[in-house]
Amino acid sequence: MNKYTRTDWARLAQQTDDDIDTSDIPPLTEQFFARAKLLIPRDMIDRTIQIDADIMKWFRDQEQDSTQSINHVLRTYIESQNV
Repeated sequence: MNKYTRTDWARLAQQTDDDIDTSDIPPLTEQFFARAKLLIPRDMIDRTIQIDADIMKWFRDQEQDSTQSINHVLRTYIESQNV
């Protein structure tokens, strides 16, 4: 790592799974698994595309993964054309 961090990496490396406090994580219930959906990532390619600044700002302002959101909008449009 090149960036300075206050994290005590040596101490963390010595921890076991039992040392991690998971008391604030709720247990996974049958209800959780009934609603769960398996999402397998599609093949992706890295490309640079030009997007109007105001459109990119809008996606970033949504407090989500803007790349994923743009991809979802494009996929929805394509699927609507294949009716």
